Amino acid sequence: MSLENLRKRSEEEIKYIFRIILDAVDAVVKEATVKEEKVNFNVIGRIHLLPEEVRNKIKELIDFTKDNDQNFINLCIMYDGQEEIVDAVKEIIKNGVKEEEINKEIIKKHLYTRNFPEVDYIIRTGMEDGARISGFLLWDASYAEFKFRSDLWPDYSKEMVIEDLKDFCNRVRRKGK
Repeated sequence: MSLENLRKRSEEEIKYIFRIILDAVDAVVKEATVKEEKVNFNVIGRIHLLPEEVRNKIKELIDFTKDNDQNFINLCIMYDGQEEIVDAVKEIIKNGVKEEEINKEIIKKHLYTRNFPEVDYIIRTGMEDGARISGFLLWDASYAEFKFRSDLWPDYSKEMVIEDLKDFCNRVRRKGK
């Protein structure tokens, strides 16, 4: 859920989305596969803007999976890539970092994604009318490979995942070189 999309939705839609988040956390906590596969959930964005009930449920999810270290699912909620960079700059200033100390590593240390590894591949669904990342992981996407699909997220199937992973494996990654 991006900040931009949230601003465009009615109060009724927003409440529905929050209900989905609450129900999804309950389902994940009950799912045996999460423990078996040691899945760790992380949530980034302006979580403080969420209702308290939703914030608490997200904290429950993070706490439930915090010791899992094999597979990682990173969710962006109340997220906007430009706002992430703005928040990082504010934190750098607040921490008194001197101008000459500021570099790519310092900025990364202040992003929401500070603990995320380098992004390799971004698959963007719902692109009937073009190809854009809509502010998603602006800093971290700089050397990522992209796949744009017209299919909507709910229709994104196991077969499509396999197809997209094969596509990624066949790419030559230059990372700006």
